[in-house]
Amino acid sequence: MHFRVSRLETAMRISLAILLPALMLFGGCGRDDPESSSAAPATTQSAAEATGGTAMPTPEEARAIAKDAYIWGFPIVENYKTLYQQALDEGGSNFHAPLNRIGNLASVATPKDAAIITPNSDTPYSFLWMDLRPEPLVLSIPEMGTDRYFSVQLIDLYTFNFAYINAAVTHGKAGTYLIAGPDWTGDTPKGVDKVFRSQTPIAYGLFRTQLFSPGDLDNVKRLQAQYKVQPLSAFSGVPAPASPPALNLPPYDGEKANGVGFFNYLAALLPYAPMTGDETSLRDRLARIGVVPGKPFDEAALSPAMRKALTDGIADANKELENFTATQINTDKVSSADLFGTREHLKGNAIYRFAGAKLGIYGNSASEADYQSYFVDAKGQPLDGSIHDYVLRFPKDGLPPTNGFWSITMYDGKSKLLVDNALDRYLINSPMLEGLRRDADGGITIHLQHAPPGKDKESNWLPAPSGPFYVVLRNYSPKAEVIDRTWKRPALEVVR
Repeated sequence: MHFRVSRLETAMRISLAILLPALMLFGGCGRDDPESSSAAPATTQSAAEATGGTAMPTPEEARAIAKDAYIWGFPIVENYKTLYQQALDEGGSNFHAPLNRIGNLASVATPKDAAIITPNSDTPYSFLWMDLRPEPLVLSIPEMGTDRYFSVQLIDLYTFNFAYINAAVTHGKAGTYLIAGPDWTGDTPKGVDKVFRSQTPIAYGLFRTQLFSPGDLDNVKRLQAQYKVQPLSAFSGVPAPASPPALNLPPYDGEKANGVGFFNYLAALLPYAPMTGDETSLRDRLARIGVVPGKPFDEAALSPAMRKALTDGIADANKELENFTATQINTDKVSSADLFGTREHLKGNAIYRFAGAKLGIYGNSASEADYQSYFVDAKGQPLDGSIHDYVLRFPKDGLPPTNGFWSITMYDGKSKLLVDNALDRYLINSPMLEGLRRDADGGITIHLQHAPPGKDKESNWLPAPSGPFYVVLRNYSPKAEVIDRTWKRPALEVVR
C-alpha cells in the first residue's frame, strides 16, 4: 500500500502494534533441516544453555539483538498466525481447510472477518496452505476467460511473493501448475504447464476471484469449485512418499506472540525457514538470546534484567518504525511497490517486509496490484468520522487507469477491519460505476462520512465509522501510469 501517516496516526498505530521499523538486517548461507530440527527433543533450554557455549549477551547486547530479531522475524510469526487459524486450528472460527487442501469462501469479506487485517472485499478468497516437505503439489485452474480478474498469489513462510498464477500465465485458459519446495529436484512432469518453486517447505496459495456484483456469486462459486490441488504422486499415478514428521509448532496465542513469547514462536518456525544469502550472522546472534531453530525458548528462565532487555528491544523496533514513518512514508519515499514482492525485489530490506506484514500482510506485488492508502486528509490531518465529513472527487477522465478493476475500501482505524454499517457497503469499485451519480462535469464524487449524506448522494456514500479510519485505493492489473505514478490520485477533502 501507499502510505502517508500523520504524527497522531503514527502514535495510534504504534499503540496498536502497527509498526514499521527502519532497519536492514543481515542474513547468511546454509540451511536448517526441518526434519532434524522438528524431531529435536523438546527439552526447554535457558538462553545460556541454548547459546552452545558462546558468551551470554549483556542486557544492552540482548536488547539490540531483540530489536533486530523482531524486525526480521515478525513477518514469519504473523504469517504463522494466519496459517494456524486457517489450517491448523480446526475448531477455530477462521479455519478453512487442513494443509494441502483448498478452502473456499463463497463470499467477500465483511466486518466479521478478522483473521487478516485490511482485507479486500472485492474478490472472494480461496486458501491453500501447503506442506511441501513430502512432495510437490499440483494445482489445476479452470478456464477463467478474459473479463474476470483472478490470481493465485504464492507466498513463502518469509512472506515473499515468489510467484503468481494469473491471466498473464493462463491467458484465460485452463492450466496445471506444480508448486515445489526447496528440496525437490525433479523435472517438469508431463501434463504440467509450469513449475513454481518455494524457498520454504511451508507456503501459502491465496486465491482471488473477482465478483462483478452480488448476482454474480453463483458464477464465482462454480469457478472456486474447479480449483483443484493434489500431490504430485496422485497426479502422476505413483506411490506416495513417506509422510514427514508432524509440524512441531505451538498453538498461536496473540498475547504471547506480541510479547516476549514472540521469540518462542520464532524459534519454532525457523526450521521451516531455510537460510539463504547472508543470514548466518543474524542466526548466530539469535542463538545468543536463546532463539535456536526447533528448541523451545524458555521465557520463564529469563532474569528480570534479561526480560526487560528483550521487551525494550521490541519497543526499540517500534520506535524505529515511528522514525521511519516520519522520514520515509510521510515523505512519499516508500510505497506498496517497495513493501511486497520476491526475495530478489526486497533485496534483504527487512524494514519493508516488516512494514508490509504490520500494515497489510499478503499485499500484492506492484505488477499485480497497486495500493494507495489515505491516512490523512489534504491538509495532512488524520481521518476521523466523528469530527469531519470528506469527499474524493474524480474528474470525468480521471478515474484510476486499470486493466482489471479498481476499488476504494473503508477501514476502521482501530481494528483495521471493515466498517459495519446499515447499507452493508464496505467499498465503491469500478463495477459499480453505472449505479453512481455523476457530477455536472461528468466526474464522480464519493462521500466518506459517518452520517448519511442524503438520499440524492446515498449511491456515492462510503460509510465511515464515528472515529478514526483509513481508506485504501486498490487497482488490480493497474496500467503503467499508475505504477509509475504518472496518474495522480485525488486528495481527500474535508467538507464539514
